[in-house]
Amino acid sequence: MAGIISLGVYVPIYRLHRDEIGKMWGGRSAGGTKAVAGYDEDTVTMAVAAALDCLKKGGSGVDGLYLATTTAPYREKLSAAIVASAADLKEECHAADFTDSLRAGTAAIKAAFDAVTAGSAKKVMVVASDTRLGAAKGALEQTLGDGAAALVIGSEKVIAELEGSYSILNDFTDFWRTEEDKFPRSAEGRFIDEVGYLPAMQAAITGLLKKYKLNLGDFAKIVYYASDARQHAALARRLKLDKAQVQDPLYNDIGNTGVAAAFLMLSAALEKAKPGDRILFVSYGDGADAFILRATDEIKKIQKKSVISAQLAGKTAISYGQYLTWRGLVPLEASTLPERAPLSLQSRWRERKAIAALYGAKCKKCGAPQISQIGQTPRVCVNCQAKDEFEPYKFSDKRATLFSYAIDQLQPTLNPPGVNGVIDFEGGGRMICELTDCDVDKVKVGMLLEMTFRKMFFSRGIHNYFWKAKPVID
Repeated sequence: MAGIISLGVYVPIYRLHRDEIGKMWGGRSAGGTKAVAGYDEDTVTMAVAAALDCLKKGGSGVDGLYLATTTAPYREKLSAAIVASAADLKEECHAADFTDSLRAGTAAIKAAFDAVTAGSAKKVMVVASDTRLGAAKGALEQTLGDGAAALVIGSEKVIAELEGSYSILNDFTDFWRTEEDKFPRSAEGRFIDEVGYLPAMQAAITGLLKKYKLNLGDFAKIVYYASDARQHAALARRLKLDKAQVQDPLYNDIGNTGVAAAFLMLSAALEKAKPGDRILFVSYGDGADAFILRATDEIKKIQKKSVISAQLAGKTAISYGQYLTWRGLVPLEASTLPERAPLSLQSRWRERKAIAALYGAKCKKCGAPQISQIGQTPRVCVNCQAKDEFEPYKFSDKRATLFSYAIDQLQPTLNPPGVNGVIDFEGGGRMICELTDCDVDKVKVGMLLEMTFRKMFFSRGIHNYFWKAKPVID
């Protein structure tokens, strides 16, 4: 039977306290914090991080990747292709974007299950990632957070089987955003709840239970999307759910992460599920999708390593000013430094493996790996001097230690000062790169690092991504 075979999540380390927002505008605070993507992160970089986490936990060998988001960086370009390339998936991989709906994630899950069940794919990865913005002083500014989650659908070594699904369609306008809108718009709250959200979710859940002759008491955990904690609690009351059944929506810690929200809740539920536990999984957006998942004995294997709790524990508080700056919500003084040279699409294509998945070369004679400056293919081994005896070697999945570093107060960055380091990879190879997600006062020679796919700059309408190093958080 088809089901989930691997999980991966990514929650940014940065948190904005809602008290900061309330204090700034002289209003009330909803309490808690929301997760904020770093200055060099976006929907794609978070999707890559979640996908790589998923692959490390047993999701290798996928032949399809579906990216679900409402905040893709391009209006006309396949974002799933960027994620697949950074994850170093095979070129024969089928990739697709599912967009423009908060239900895009479960739509992608349904498509992935159908593909695996039909035999057109053996394993399909579904990645949900969102970086929605709320307008200043509005409720969504405090509510919306950033995050990503990934899961692989397959039919072997399944950790949670899909026992059934049910969907309803409802062309209801509650939250929407046009091509010109930076922030989502919304209808009146009570109208959304009483006419849209609550009836749709209740209809999907009762329809699923009737179809498969089950009742709510048959489920160990019930995971469902809601726009905020108040709406989440309202559905629990309407359905008369046992508090022990209701999965923590994580709103107090990371906020409403849009398309990724239900995925992150599901990851938290599966992290503690026991074999045989049934999970009711429901998502909302112009209707609702409901799924019955049943944990298998394989669930114990993924629970040996934390799925989400470790990432929720690692937090760095930021100011409201940093948040506005990182999200481009306030104009900044123009840099006095010379403008960056235009991006070469031709060079980028030639060096796509080095840029997307951080490939270098490994000597066939002595086995020494080395990574050269982009655009320069090594010909002579630095260790044994063998000539033209190289094979491709990936560095993005290797850990490294910091050999030396420099702190640059003048480096143009939205999170000064800039930190640049010389890093030595485990197994060999040395590279100069930027460090990110680090406390400048705690940077030290010998610290353990891992590579992370990040946004470098924006030029001629093109988002340029590459790899940086960040401290390891186990």
